[in-house]
Amino acid sequence: MKREKIILENKVASRTQELSKEKEKVEHTLTELKSTQAQLIQSEKMASLGELTAGIAHEIQNPLNFVNNFSDVNTELLEELKTAANKGNMEEVKSIAEDVINNEGKINHHGKRADAIVKGMLKHSRAGNGKKEPTDINQLAGEYLKLAYHGYQARDKSFIATLVTEFDPAIGKVSLVGQDISQVLLNLYNNAFYSVHAKASATAHAVNARSRMEQDGYSPLVRVTTSQQDAKICIAVQDNGTGIPAQLLDKIFQPFFTTKPTGQGTGLGLSLSYDIITRGNGGNLKVKSTEGEGTEFIIELPT
Repeated sequence: MKREKIILENKVASRTQELSKEKEKVEHTLTELKSTQAQLIQSEKMASLGELTAGIAHEIQNPLNFVNNFSDVNTELLEELKTAANKGNMEEVKSIAEDVINNEGKINHHGKRADAIVKGMLKHSRAGNGKKEPTDINQLAGEYLKLAYHGYQARDKSFIATLVTEFDPAIGKVSLVGQDISQVLLNLYNNAFYSVHAKASATAHAVNARSRMEQDGYSPLVRVTTSQQDAKICIAVQDNGTGIPAQLLDKIFQPFFTTKPTGQGTGLGLSLSYDIITRGNGGNLKVKSTEGEGTEFIIELPT
């Protein structure tokens, strides 16, 4: 009896040791998975940042042109002011000085605009800290739509699409992780542009993009709307592109699943977007699509 008890105790001790080792392996694997997930998220974010580069260059060039132009004008005005002052024409001096002050205000305005674009780019490139801050949804949605469009055009000069925005002015600032939402918007916009571009290319007959679209009776369209419903803020991104087959809709948010050809998509974009909206911001991400007619993604965020 005593011998059987010792054998039993040894078996229990051995099993306990095995379970302990298995637990360590599982915990190690979990740590590695979390680390890999963080790397994938940052990698996807940096990849989208690369896509934004051309759009940012286009957007930042506009305010810089204004700054340079008004600076040149002010230089000329100051020369005229010196001449008027030497002649003792104080009325002209006051008039020119007023013009210089107005131009300086415009230089300041466009300088801040360029500064905001750069800060937004840097903010997007950093790993999010998960901190929610009051964010202007309409401004964020409009800003990234322009950047994504110019970025896509930089990759294909022939690409043309009509952009329509319908923003609810009653929506104020919403507490959310701004850089994460911009990541989601950028992904949805790029998917929409890819879809309408694919549909336009599939029906292409002429070399010139605009004439071929008119000829085929198809005009690429991407519509972005914001609205407030009950205790939710909704952002809808709609396109009239190729659409998604019904049998694939249930898989669209699965990791590594993509409807794009091999090499043109990682399959992580929508999966990460879904996690950002649902887990990171307590919202929901829905999709509606009809094959051959278009797709609509709807972001729902709690107010």
